[in-house]
Amino acid sequence: MFDLTAVQEALGQFGFDGWLLYDFRGSNPLARRVLGLPEKAKTTRRFLYFIPRQGEPRKLVHRIEPGALDHLPGEATAYLRWQELEEGVRSLVGGSKAVAMEYAPRLSNPYIARVDAGVVELVRSFGVEVRPSGDLIQRFEASWSDEQWAMHREATGHTTEAFNVAFGLIAGRCSGGGSIREAEVQAVIMDHFHRNGMTTYSPPIVGVGPHSGDPHYEPKAGQDAEIREGDFVLIDLWAKMDRPGGVYSDLTRVGFVGTEVPEQYEAVFRVVARARDAAIARVEDASRTGTPLRGFEVDDAARQVIEAAGYGDAFIHRTGHSIGEETHGNGANMDNLETHETRLVLPRTCFSIEPGIYLPEFGIRSEVDVFVDASGEVHVTGGLQTRVLPILADPTASGQ
Repeated sequence: MFDLTAVQEALGQFGFDGWLLYDFRGSNPLARRVLGLPEKAKTTRRFLYFIPRQGEPRKLVHRIEPGALDHLPGEATAYLRWQELEEGVRSLVGGSKAVAMEYAPRLSNPYIARVDAGVVELVRSFGVEVRPSGDLIQRFEASWSDEQWAMHREATGHTTEAFNVAFGLIAGRCSGGGSIREAEVQAVIMDHFHRNGMTTYSPPIVGVGPHSGDPHYEPKAGQDAEIREGDFVLIDLWAKMDRPGGVYSDLTRVGFVGTEVPEQYEAVFRVVARARDAAIARVEDASRTGTPLRGFEVDDAARQVIEAAGYGDAFIHRTGHSIGEETHGNGANMDNLETHETRLVLPRTCFSIEPGIYLPEFGIRSEVDVFVDASGEVHVTGGLQTRVLPILADPTASGQ
């Protein structure tokens, strides 16, 4: 639900004179969510909603759709001609020095860059500075309610159990010289989700050997590989409770189909685990001291460990991503590789920590989720894997 008081308090906190929210035919889903527009609400013309740091918001809507923003506070102005649209925008931002928009300079943040350059040019032509609204989006689109935090914990119980189901199945089928295909394990995980009232946007990754070295490998029946004794296996799975507002649990664990894990796997896993733990410690330290923390700093903490171990070129993705109602949410990512993530790690937001090392023969990733609650306490969910799981020795231990 839209909360004007909270938005205006945040504008003061982040140093904006106002927030200009713009959309054309669903081009800015972030703005639509902040404004509480139903997901299937049809709008065919441009609308703008300006929230000043103080005072009443103002609306600019087309005469064909004058009621598009009727559920929101503030006076509406209707435009018809393009000249009226431009003059309407001038009126909305008049008197402002710096406004927030879903804009990102250069190629810095594709998750926030939802407003086209022409709109930004128009606003700037009125002498107004346009700044990224990334932290505002986090505050009002990526922050979890208490109910969502509870659903995440519930989902995490089922996703962690899914590893036991999957590794147990591999153990049962591969003992005594047997085998099982990647897609078969994938199907069992999906069945586990369904039986426990969960949903997911795509099936999990089950990768054996070289397939585990592909961060986005997708096993497909008929094109997948067999898993046998002596193989290394990575399972990356994600799902949420199939209820309104459900948020994802997104976890990765690795195992070896045997009773003892060869040192080549354990050695690389130790590096990955140290990187994971360094990133978590960076978040915990900042929270404990009340120090502002930005996403790129968390990525740096993990990446420095892997680079120091000589595997820098094999860590080919960011350390973590925002988690919400989509598995890749709209909050801050833990990233100083693909983007220089300057958004803050804010209370009530969740993100993954998942460093990895990807070699031609195998890849190792260790993924957990981190939630910072309203009081600043840091919660790590999903369990910290401490060793490569020897699947034939204890398939339910999950490496902990």
